[in-house]
Amino acid sequence: MTEHISVLLIIIPLIAAPLMVIVNNTRFSWLVSLAVTAVCTYLSFVLMTDIQGGSEVHYAMGGWAPPWGIAYLIDPLNALVTFIVCLIALTTMIFARKSVDREIEAHAAPLFYAAFLLCFLGLVGICLTGDIFNMFVFLEISSLASYALIGMGKNRRALTASFHYLILGTLGATFFLLGIGMLLAATGTLNMQDLTGLLPAIENRPLLHTAFALIVVGLALKAAIFPLHLWLPNAYTYAPSTVSIFLSATSTKVALYALIRCLYDVFSFDYMLDSWLPQALLFIGTVAVIYGSWLAIGQNEVKKMLAYSSVAQIGYIVIGIGLLSDDGLRASLLHIFNHALMKGMLFMVAGVLVYRLNSTHYQSISGMGKRMPITFGAFIIGALSLIGVPGTVGFVSKWNLAQAALAQQQWMVVVVLLVGSLMAVIYCWKLIEVLYFQPASKSRISKVEQGGDSVARMPVGMIIAMWGLALLCIFFGFNTEMTLQGAQIAVDALYSARGITP
Repeated sequence: MTEHISVLLIIIPLIAAPLMVIVNNTRFSWLVSLAVTAVCTYLSFVLMTDIQGGSEVHYAMGGWAPPWGIAYLIDPLNALVTFIVCLIALTTMIFARKSVDREIEAHAAPLFYAAFLLCFLGLVGICLTGDIFNMFVFLEISSLASYALIGMGKNRRALTASFHYLILGTLGATFFLLGIGMLLAATGTLNMQDLTGLLPAIENRPLLHTAFALIVVGLALKAAIFPLHLWLPNAYTYAPSTVSIFLSATSTKVALYALIRCLYDVFSFDYMLDSWLPQALLFIGTVAVIYGSWLAIGQNEVKKMLAYSSVAQIGYIVIGIGLLSDDGLRASLLHIFNHALMKGMLFMVAGVLVYRLNSTHYQSISGMGKRMPITFGAFIIGALSLIGVPGTVGFVSKWNLAQAALAQQQWMVVVVLLVGSLMAVIYCWKLIEVLYFQPASKSRISKVEQGGDSVARMPVGMIIAMWGLALLCIFFGFNTEMTLQGAQIAVDALYSARGITP
């Protein structure tokens, strides 16, 4: 049964998406989306626990055996990332109902939910496939759906942000596809396992070097790795809140997974060691941490501050990959999981502000900390996680990353980790000061109906989703065995399958 779960995770949302368009009812669409993400979360958890028990799933689509057919290969690494995507999708749907009603035109809501499921299945498909061209297909499905989701916001700047993302995302996809085409020309196959065995014999050919560079740059654009991050701040800021929550927690993480998969499953470990990539990733990651944090400090809007913070947090993951060690890769996988929890929850806080106050600008929310204790209590937990305070998931990631850097005597990386955490203190404290130590100014709250329930009350679904992730940030901050063990199993499986000695 386990091997069928991998294809069910694609088929279920694929069938549900057009059904919602046909029925064309907002409440029905939300219920279906909630049910689909709940079922997929359960299936992905079953798949992950089974895979981490020592098995590996091979599924040949249509009965066509690889390398001729498309194969799904499920190991501990992609099982873990698939579960992250499904979990975030479920919590986003729990949050979404009232938020979508407020931020999306009523006639477009069913289309919104359909596009959400298409984006969701695209991200899951990227994780599950063992065929590199199929990975590109799913990458485009998720990207096209993302462009539509971002542009559906009532804010006209969402259209500009979506178009900007479309241009850069298309460039990234083009680079990735060109790299795949060169691999096909060089080897005659698109199956990742086949490529792993065939590429070492031609690793000195210029065609392979070009393919390597194109694939890395293309996926770096999709992952918003500095300095190819320019689409991210506006996309996260002006997208509808539900979209910001989901994309900030999953989209760049899946692109980073795809990069890891290509580096370890397509190109050999020795090929990476002999290339320009490790030092480049370390340099780019360290610059991203400082650059993203610096720009986050200068913002005066919650969503844009969180967006630039994501640039810095992606830098931590890139540093872990650049260390090219099992400890560094484990820290990167940990941060992929942990950052998904805390950033998804923090964008939920921003979504609550949009729902209740129709603004995330610092001037509009000044003095609101004591009036919205449920919302900003969750924000404080997320802020502590971004900083890396012990007892939160952020500390677990940064501690493991620091240990990995020290093991390789990368002292500059350790310094950057400390400086990045101190800068996170500054931009988080700047918002806390606005919330708790500045007087409230009701006149700056605009476009909210006087006496409306939305100002005084927050929907139960928003509370459950936001505090569910907030509590997970604390739970996995103390109970580190589950996430550490999951990440270590994924790293061990990846290294042993490729014959790599850590």
